[in-house]
Amino acid sequence: MTVDATPDAGANTDAEHNAHGYITRKDDYLKRLRRIEGQARGLQRMVDDEEYCIDILTQLSAMTKALQAVGLGLLEDHMNHCVVHAAQESDEAGRAKVDEAMAAIARLVKS
Repeated sequence: MTVDATPDAGANTDAEHNAHGYITRKDDYLKRLRRIEGQARGLQRMVDDEEYCIDILTQLSAMTKALQAVGLGLLEDHMNHCVVHAAQESDEAGRAKVDEAMAAIARLVKS
């Protein structure tokens, strides 16, 4: 007996369409965030051990850049998935998602 894969293929497409844009890179994001979590613990140890302030600032800068990279990746995924799909639905939905993305960009730039 042969199984027709067509219904499942459509379901996967719908699921991917309704999922968040980052879902295909979720494991990568989790790995990066765990690494950042480790950097934060390392910074705490550095302060606790009373290490040189410039060394702490250097590590803080590296952690900040890592967080920014995650933010930019999430933003890219949002633009390529959520904004594109909303724009395909309607101009109004597309504009709303662009406005939402612009507000997120403004928050990232201010941080």
